[in-house]
Amino acid sequence: MSFVGLGPEEETRMLKDIGVASFDELLGALPKKARLERPLAVPGPLSEIEQRRTFGAWAAENTAARAVSFMGAGAYDHFVPAAVNAIAMRSEFATAYTPYQPEVAQGSLTAIFEFQSMIAELTGMDVANASLYDGATAVVEAVLLARTQTGRSGVVVAGALHPHTIEVLRTYLDGQGLTVVADRGGVASVDDVRATLGPDVACVVYQYPNFFGLIESPAALHEAAHAAGALAIAACDPIALALLEPPGSSGADMAVGEGQPLGNYPSFGGPALGFFACRQSLVRRMPGRLTAETVDRDGKRGFVLTLQTREQHIRREKATSNICTNQGLLALRATVYMGLMGKEGLRDVATLCVQKTHWAAAEAAKLPGYRLAHAAKFFREFALECPVPARDVIAAGRAKGVLAGVDLGRFKKEWERWLLVTVTEQRSREEIERWLDALRAAAAPNAARASDGTKVAR
Repeated sequence: MSFVGLGPEEETRMLKDIGVASFDELLGALPKKARLERPLAVPGPLSEIEQRRTFGAWAAENTAARAVSFMGAGAYDHFVPAAVNAIAMRSEFATAYTPYQPEVAQGSLTAIFEFQSMIAELTGMDVANASLYDGATAVVEAVLLARTQTGRSGVVVAGALHPHTIEVLRTYLDGQGLTVVADRGGVASVDDVRATLGPDVACVVYQYPNFFGLIESPAALHEAAHAAGALAIAACDPIALALLEPPGSSGADMAVGEGQPLGNYPSFGGPALGFFACRQSLVRRMPGRLTAETVDRDGKRGFVLTLQTREQHIRREKATSNICTNQGLLALRATVYMGLMGKEGLRDVATLCVQKTHWAAAEAAKLPGYRLAHAAKFFREFALECPVPARDVIAAGRAKGVLAGVDLGRFKKEWERWLLVTVTEQRSREEIERWLDALRAAAAPNAARASDGTKVAR
């Protein structure tokens, strides 16, 4: 089915049928701030050679394509084995849409079943679904499930949940019934959380490890939630779960999270995939879709889509969620990655992250003017307090071919001097030394002012 652009006569006929006189009138309902009042600066027409040259020049402007990344905050630069691309980019996988017919796509269903099995094992939960859009909306779906299950509306966020996830929650919940309990020293205070738990609270949500990379106390949070009749939701990092106790083992009711670190690239922040796992008692309220194992009439093993409590099927307005698909290709990549790495391989990746991150943090803390923002234990990232605004450190890093971290001042003014730093298994000692050089370079002008007697703010 080819695409041929509309001619003037066809466009006029379409606008007439719609009931407007011009394309500008059609856009009248859009607010002016959302409309571009000038033509796009698009050159053309261009030959294929000119297009390649133009697009190549634009791509070369992307620092991330050639710089060493210490950025994280939800999207991580982990090693992706070549076999992941070789398998996932086969045409039968790359061109296949998420299956809608229950039995036809046995290959896709088999891969989804394996994904579900691995996520359930990783999180320590009874069952996992076929994946969701991303980690943030997986948190939302878990909260909506908790509201339906308990008949309550209150939602308590414990400690340092990713600010973007909190904003997505605010959007979906329309700001109703959401209580964010501030962290203490970077982690959730169980006593503070307990003080917010009344008879109207449906769930407690926490991040594990949290936004600052710090490790929370899951068992205490689970106990506090259950004592109040609420459900406990853990927003997990899948790489960390190779070393940390799975949330299901200490009483979480749902474990959700972002699956991007499993064989998927940061890719400018997307696409990604959300994973969702829960206890067996909640499975009939689970959003999305579930692949199950069965046998055909000849007794041969096969797979089917089951418990499709979706609005596109017979459930209609009684659907558990309006999520009606899954991130099939990205979940496949995650499945291939976990299969290639195995338990020991995932544990090695997580261990290297811990070792390299802690070494980098210790070395940075030795530099004049720098110190760790928190004293709690951390996994793969940490907040570094800088002698200058974090944006200045990032600028110094770019000059040395290093993406030094994430400026936390983007989220709160009081975090202006905090740099969130991530060190994955990919980072070498030489790369970490370059990062340290960037820290020194950023602090140098500040140190010069201090030596002149100029007061330097901290």
